[in-house]
Amino acid sequence: MRNIAVIAHVDHGKTSLVDKLLVAADNPDAVDRLMDSGDLEKERGITITSKVTRLQYGDVIINMADTPGHSDFSAEVDRILGVADGFVLVVDATEGPKSQTKYVLTRALALGLKPIVVLNKCDRSTSRLDETETQILDLFDVLGATEEQLEYTTVYASAREGWVSRNDDLSDKQSMGALLDLILEKIPEPTIFIHEAASEKNETTSLRPDALMNDKFSLAAVSVGYDSFLGRTCSGRIMSGSIQKNDNVVVLPRNGQQDSAGPPSTISGIFVHEGIRRVPLEDVACAGDYVTLTGVPDSICVGDTLTGVVNAVLEPLDTPPLAPPTLAMDFGANDGPLAGQEGSKIASSQIRDRLMSEADNNVTLKITENESDVDKTVVYARGELQLGILVEQMRREGFELLISPPRILTKTCPDTGKTLEPYEELVVDVDSEYAGAVINLLTGQERQAVLQNMSNQEEGKTQLVFEMPSRGMLGGFRSELATATRGSAIVHHIFIGDRERTGSESSLHEKGKLVSNASGKASAFALSTLEARGVLFVGPGEEVYSGMVIGENSRPGDLEVNPIKAKEKTNMRTQAKDEKIQLSNPKRMSVEELIAYMSPDEMIEVTPVSVRLRKKLLDSGARERAARTKAKQLRALKE
Repeated sequence: MRNIAVIAHVDHGKTSLVDKLLVAADNPDAVDRLMDSGDLEKERGITITSKVTRLQYGDVIINMADTPGHSDFSAEVDRILGVADGFVLVVDATEGPKSQTKYVLTRALALGLKPIVVLNKCDRSTSRLDETETQILDLFDVLGATEEQLEYTTVYASAREGWVSRNDDLSDKQSMGALLDLILEKIPEPTIFIHEAASEKNETTSLRPDALMNDKFSLAAVSVGYDSFLGRTCSGRIMSGSIQKNDNVVVLPRNGQQDSAGPPSTISGIFVHEGIRRVPLEDVACAGDYVTLTGVPDSICVGDTLTGVVNAVLEPLDTPPLAPPTLAMDFGANDGPLAGQEGSKIASSQIRDRLMSEADNNVTLKITENESDVDKTVVYARGELQLGILVEQMRREGFELLISPPRILTKTCPDTGKTLEPYEELVVDVDSEYAGAVINLLTGQERQAVLQNMSNQEEGKTQLVFEMPSRGMLGGFRSELATATRGSAIVHHIFIGDRERTGSESSLHEKGKLVSNASGKASAFALSTLEARGVLFVGPGEEVYSGMVIGENSRPGDLEVNPIKAKEKTNMRTQAKDEKIQLSNPKRMSVEELIAYMSPDEMIEVTPVSVRLRKKLLDSGARERAARTKAKQLRALKE
């Protein structure tokens, strides 16, 4: 037996490929979209959390891991790559590598992992094999791949039809088992560090049974959790030594603070994942195995090292450094007129406890109390996608909460003293006829993007690559882009670093809003008169309240309106019947879209049933006084 960890990553079609590999290995638990089995993952078509499944092919055990591609989930990427010996990079043969591909590939190459490239969806008539292969090779070279990594093997596949080919003319189609054979041929066996020999030879050695049984046990925590029956759990790859049930273990904190390690604990169970099942492992687990341990110390966190009590390593394993957060938002209890009517968990303490438990496993999230308001919790994250996913998960768990506009986190350069802000690489795939509109929208003074590359893709498509400040992607960016391209634009972005700040935060154009000045149920009659003033967010019969944003004003500035006004009734009778009111469908935005759309003076009210945009100050008079105070402050600054 030997273990091989494989990373499979692609922008589209990845899960189908992994599912077919499980079928090829005669896995009885092979199901559709095994690696993207979460409800949100299925709905959005993205990978949110990394997953590992174990399959046996012949006499070999393969631990196959899946990782997200978006940089907002960088912690998931970094920690799961640490358990791999190689990776399978799956790229759409038509679309080519995307920004997500670039991010994961950068991290994998830096770790020295051995690659295999799979061009998927080769059965399509739009596939561009030669051009896509050239793009991938150029990407490997730009990202600093070694000569050995540049000599990767490329295979051509159709996961949907279940075949692979080693030839670009697709003349020799084989079953998915051929890809598993290639993995065993190209991906090296796991290597471990023999601690006893470290001071003498300082080298790694191939996996050997005698070394595994006698070496010091160490495991880096990839994920932690809690099971109501089994208690605290920890998953990760055993890097050296072995462990069995009833062994005693201790924690070596990643930060080196031994006083926070806690007392030893006894391992109550060892589990592996086979398909969708968590199966107990009765044998001894050795180096190379990816396992889930139960009965671990409660103090363990992601990135910490688990080791034995008697035969223990003295220093924690080296784990990748975490990327810093770029956004911050305030989470608090809902204080609106409809508070408590749709959610079961509404207290600020419940919200804070839920956020703390999320940060326990999601190490890119940082949770602190708001210094000016003890009832609010500040969440620091990598991007609006990560925050949107978190809020969506909480609302599905019954939480009702209020969230503030996102704040871009800036830094001060220690050398120059200038303010630095996060920058993104933005890739837009759009119909060629709208390429000019996209360039005009993004390169203006408001968004401050710089066009880096423009290339023609498949027939009628153009790919635009920009670099722009992260704040340029807020303030209704996606809404404006969708309007300018009639919904044809596909957007990918990735964090590229901190750069000197240019312009001002107020340079972004803020859309005027239609704000309700009354509470009740919206009427079709009132909404029909308001349609001419802008785009509506609510429909007839929906509950609204004073201070709630019910639409977007077609002109700059907010406009207070009455959406509940009914048609005036009289005793006059006529032969003519009332005209039937025809309303356009209201514009619905997800939590993630609203986070990027909301203005600084607005809040998002999230419940299990509804998502509403409202003003921070619901009272009209209070908003006017706040606007006058802000205007005075701006005049004072100019003077």
